Amino acid sequence: MTATEAGAAGRAEASSHRAPQEHDYSLTAPMWSGTPAAAASSDESFLAALLEAEVALAAAMAEQGAIPTAHVDTIRTAANPAHFDIRSIAVRARGGGNPVIPLLADLRGQVRDLDPDAMPSVHKSATSQDIVDTALMLIATRTAAIIRADLQTAADGLAALVDRHRITVMAARTLTQQSVPTTFGLKAAGWLQGLTTAARRLEDAASRLPAQLGGASGTLAATVELLDPQAAAAVVEHYAATLDLRVPELPWHTQRGPVTELGDALAAVTGALGKVAVDVALLSRTEIAELGEPSGDGKGGSSAMPQKQNPVLSVLISAAARKAPGLAAELQRSAFAVDERPDGAWHTEWSTLQELLRLAGGCAALGAELTPGLQVHETKMKANLELTGGLVLSERLMLKLAPVLGKETVQQLVTRAGKGEDLRTLLADALEGVEGCDEDELLDPASYLGCSDTFIDRALDAYQEQFTDRSHDGQ
Repeated sequence: MTATEAGAAGRAEASSHRAPQEHDYSLTAPMWSGTPAAAASSDESFLAALLEAEVALAAAMAEQGAIPTAHVDTIRTAANPAHFDIRSIAVRARGGGNPVIPLLADLRGQVRDLDPDAMPSVHKSATSQDIVDTALMLIATRTAAIIRADLQTAADGLAALVDRHRITVMAARTLTQQSVPTTFGLKAAGWLQGLTTAARRLEDAASRLPAQLGGASGTLAATVELLDPQAAAAVVEHYAATLDLRVPELPWHTQRGPVTELGDALAAVTGALGKVAVDVALLSRTEIAELGEPSGDGKGGSSAMPQKQNPVLSVLISAAARKAPGLAAELQRSAFAVDERPDGAWHTEWSTLQELLRLAGGCAALGAELTPGLQVHETKMKANLELTGGLVLSERLMLKLAPVLGKETVQQLVTRAGKGEDLRTLLADALEGVEGCDEDELLDPASYLGCSDTFIDRALDAYQEQFTDRSHDGQ
C-alpha cells in the first residue's frame, strides 16, 4: 500500500463510522473548522461510537451465550444514529451526568418497538463509563488515523525541501540576531525530525488505546454472575476485537494512562507543527522575505490592506499549537481520579480530549497544505546573509586567525568591521604575507557548515523509517 493509499484508507475508515455531521464547523476555531478530523471527533461521531460500543457489547455477550443471538441484530438495527435526537440527548445528559443514560432510554425504546423481548439484552452488565470511555477511544483512534495521514503529507513536503536545499546557504539566527551560516535544508531537516518524532509518538499511543469494560466498579462482577470468570474475560476480548481496540489488561476506570498518553502525543503533534509555523511566519516577514506560504485565490488576504499576503496557514497552526498544551495538561490534572469512578475529573476529559483531537487534526491538515507548497526565496537568503559584510563568520575568524594574529588583534578587526569598515579589506591587510590564510575562503559561508549534510541525512533516514518504508510495507 502506498502512502497516498494508506492516507486515503485512514480517512475512508473514519468516514465510514460517522453519522451525518452538523458540528464540524466553528466560527471561532478556523484552525480546525471543516476538517476531516473535526468530523471524526464531532458530537455526531461520538454518538455513533456510543451506539457502536453498545452493539459490540451485545455481540460479545451473545457470543458467550449471555443473551440470545437474535437480539444482537435487533439492537444493531435499533442503534442507527439517524434514529436519535442528539440535542435531546445532550440536554437530558445533565440529569444523570453523562450522555449514556438518556441514550440508553432512547435505544431501549427503539429496541422495544422492534422486539420487546430484546430490551433486557441492551447494555447487559455494563456501566455508563464502559461505553463512554470505549466510544472516546474509538473516535480517538479514527481521528488519529486522519492526523497521521496529514502528517505523512506534511513530512513528504518537508523531505523534498530538505533534499532540494541541502546547500542553500542562509543565516542562522539566535536570540533574534544572525549568528553563523546554516542551510535551509538543515533548518527544514529540524522541522522534519520534529514531525517524525511526533508521528511516532502518536502512532504508538493510538495503537495502544484500549476498550473499556469493567461493570459498575471495575470488577466485572455482573458478567461473571451471568457466565463465569473465563467467559467474562472472553466477553471483554470479543468486545475489544469487534471494535478493533486493544484488550485492556484490567478496567482502567480511574487509571487514565491511555488518555494522558494520547493527549501528550497530540500536543507533541501541534508542537512540532507549531515550530514550523513560527519559523515560516518570521521568515516571511516583509523585511526578511526568505520564505513564502503557498499562494492562490483566497489565501492570505487582508480585509483592509490588499497588498498583503499574510501567512495565514502558519498563523492558524501557531494558534492551535499555543492552545493544545493547556488541554494536555488538563487531561493530566483529570488523571487524579478518586475512588472507582471520579466525581468530575472523568467528566472534564470528554470535551478536553475532543478539542485536543480537533486542534491536532486541524494543525496536521494545515501542515499538509503548508509544506508541499512552501516558497523558498534563495536570492533573498543570500542577500540577508551578506547584510553583515562577513561578520556572520566572526566565530570562524576567531578560531582560525587567533593562533596566527592573536586573539586581541582579531577582536579589533571584527570590532572595526562592526563599526562600518570593510571586513574583507581589513583581513587582506592583516593577512598580507601570512601563508595558508585566504580571506575569500575565510568569508565563504558555504565552507563553514559543519556537519549539516550528516544531520540532514539522519533526519531523512528517520523520516524514511517512520513514513516511507512503512507505507511501502502496507503498515
